[in-house]
Amino acid sequence: MADHRYETRLNWSGSTGLGWDGYDRAHSATAPPAEQEVRLTTGESHGDPSILNPEQLLVMAASSCQMLFFLHLAAKARIDVVSYEDEALGVMPEDDPPLQITEITLRPRITVAGDASEERIRKLVHSAHEHCYIANSLTSDMYIEPTVARR
Repeated sequence: MADHRYETRLNWSGSTGLGWDGYDRAHSATAPPAEQEVRLTTGESHGDPSILNPEQLLVMAASSCQMLFFLHLAAKARIDVVSYEDEALGVMPEDDPPLQITEITLRPRITVAGDASEERIRKLVHSAHEHCYIANSLTSDMYIEPTVARR
């Protein structure tokens, strides 16, 4: 079986000649063949808070992967999911070297139509987590706190 390969391109220009305080952290990244360009900066105090940072992208990737696997499993189980929203949180303690995101909490709000039991939906959430390749690639503790609603 062939490996899946994910290539990206990153671009920054500027000057670090004025030292650590004097250069712009903003840069762009693409992942061809996708045409979308993402602007990024640092998550520390020298970053622009209106631009995404790598830490946010990591938490987004975990959230997105969980959702995509959950929707896949729900569709195969013929469960009609009509809405999925997640307010994810990543925590990176500054006083516990090395700096790393130590935990990610996903809080999906899943709205379903039909009569699938909440227990069945929660089992699919758990199964999706077991299949999520982003979660399987991270050393961070992962917590999933789903809420199920009916339409």
